[in-house]
Amino acid sequence: MKKVKHEIFHYPLSRLGTHDVGKIALTKHHITGLLEVDITELIRHVRKLRTEGKEISFFAWMVKEISDTISENLHIHALKGRRNSTVVFEDIDLSVMVEKLVNGKRVPLPLLIKKTNEKTAEEINAEIKKAQNQTIKDESDYVMGEKQISRLAMLLYYILPQRIRLFIMKQIMKNPYRSKEMMGTAIITTVGTAGHISGWILPKSIHNLCFALGPIAKKPWVVSDKIEIRDILHLTVLVDHDLVDGVPATQFISRFLNRLQKRV
Repeated sequence: MKKVKHEIFHYPLSRLGTHDVGKIALTKHHITGLLEVDITELIRHVRKLRTEGKEISFFAWMVKEISDTISENLHIHALKGRRNSTVVFEDIDLSVMVEKLVNGKRVPLPLLIKKTNEKTAEEINAEIKKAQNQTIKDESDYVMGEKQISRLAMLLYYILPQRIRLFIMKQIMKNPYRSKEMMGTAIITTVGTAGHISGWILPKSIHNLCFALGPIAKKPWVVSDKIEIRDILHLTVLVDHDLVDGVPATQFISRFLNRLQKRV
């Protein structure tokens, strides 16, 4: 057989976790909202704050806006409890993805930011920045933030067959208190800076509530009955239909969009 030139690369252990999330996510009954949001004034406001010396990013501001909107309707981030019950937490713990460079490769790692309802956008930004500056030596160190899971536990998890890994994840998710402690009640991911494209991303998530921040594109938009070129965010929102009906989900999304477009 003729030899074909090729290379073999090491398969990152973190991708096994992605496989597991995708497997469980297929069983979720998410309502998917594909939205366009005029964030022109919001971007200007964040830039103004930065010129005034405040350490803040657009993403951190979005995390805070999401948290504040959830605070106004706590049932939107409810977790399933025992015997057909739902557990509604007052504190809001949000997972965000932080991209790290490990051995020359970019790896997205989850960071759990706790009690975002009690933190300012600047405090959230500082927590994200701290995680971005955290030293990650190798795959045994793929734990961000407070490091509640040891390196040994992470390696043992990856060594296990997928059926056992899925069993462990499902057991965690069956307990709303443990689930909140380990993965939060909602997740926010972004690919907005990955390239100059216009469109939505359709994530798969094991969280009941998921926000995916897509690209920001210049588009013609109607403002006060006039057409202007505005900065339009492509936003995807996933809400678990098992816990939240369509009307409350729509009302929540409407409140969130109003906050983004009328906040400043």
